[in-house]
Amino acid sequence: MTYPIRPVDESEWPAFAGVTEEAFGWSPHPTQTERFKAGTEFDRTLAAFDGEQIAGVTSVLSLTMSVPGGRQLPVAGVTAVSVLASHRRRGVLSSLMRRQLADIRERGESVAALYASESLIYGRYGYGRAAVELSCAIDTRRSSFVPGAPADPSLRLRIAKPAEVRAELEKVFASVVTHRPGRYERKSQNWDDVLADEEFDQRGAGPLRSVLAEDDGGVRGYALFRIKSSWDDSGVPNGTLKVNELEATDPAAYALLWRSVLDRDLVTKVEASRPADDPLIALLADQRQLRPRWSDELWVRVVEVDRALISRAYAAPVDVVIEVRDDVCPWNARRWRLTADLSGAECKPVEDEPDLTLPVAALGSAYMGDGMLGEQLDAGLLREHSAGAVRGLATAMSWSPKPWAGLTF
Repeated sequence: MTYPIRPVDESEWPAFAGVTEEAFGWSPHPTQTERFKAGTEFDRTLAAFDGEQIAGVTSVLSLTMSVPGGRQLPVAGVTAVSVLASHRRRGVLSSLMRRQLADIRERGESVAALYASESLIYGRYGYGRAAVELSCAIDTRRSSFVPGAPADPSLRLRIAKPAEVRAELEKVFASVVTHRPGRYERKSQNWDDVLADEEFDQRGAGPLRSVLAEDDGGVRGYALFRIKSSWDDSGVPNGTLKVNELEATDPAAYALLWRSVLDRDLVTKVEASRPADDPLIALLADQRQLRPRWSDELWVRVVEVDRALISRAYAAPVDVVIEVRDDVCPWNARRWRLTADLSGAECKPVEDEPDLTLPVAALGSAYMGDGMLGEQLDAGLLREHSAGAVRGLATAMSWSPKPWAGLTF
């Protein structure tokens, strides 16, 4: 059975939103539904229809995302992927994903990215896990920094209501967005969501708060956080501070902001989700106090191999013929010669014998600089025809700092 697919218009929004709410088991506040609608690009939504009923949906946000080398690339931010439970395993999702990737290519975007609600799903459509997130829960009583942690006597802290310093927050973020692959430029709607502070946004963790690090020249960093107050049975304070964001333009401002949240009165635990290589790891004298947990964050799909591979920088020279397997985007399924060094890259179709054969998802996982090509080779998921080819490609595609988007879309 086939299900016709087409974009929805604004008049069909209630049905579109109803599918996402049913699929995710989500019961949003009406204000949250309006925010969702405000951020939707209706010309980039797709719905699969069973007669008059919408059986599945997906959408794309037009992002400008940083890639290795500090370059910024138009990226399709895939979101709202949902299929009704009554229509699972009928090919609805496969049809939607294939149509969406064809549309992304037609738009001229060579890369797509998403956050996966279920990590088992998207490898089937050529997405690879491209970024890892570190979740930590720090005991503030054991959070001292190593000797020599950066400090600047010209810096001072300022407490402010987040909404009142929005322009300063936006300026700091814009100055750091290109420093780490995976970060993407924020539109006004993104900042509305970041600073949203209705009761349902707080989730019992208190109002949104901010502290700024600044000198006479202006703001050099900020932290956004909430505090959930608590006392134990003996009346001893046992509060939890949840860091939503912490951004800084330089190491001294960064260290000062972390000390500000870690030294907060009545707080014994600080929780945060950060990049896998966050500098905080190096700053803490006792790194075990992070209580770290790692999970997948951003997933990336290479939509057009040649255009995607020449759009990023490389950490080392490489000259390799890659045979790409891609059952979903057949235009990628061929041999490509990637030649790159620190000055740039070329990627052209060839008929030469391959140095390695890999699924397109492996390229997606490595695209932002933190792939596991060596591990996949050892697991037998890649085929190496020329000794050292995988190591050479993995080295060239690696990047520091590691990728992290930092804001779910």
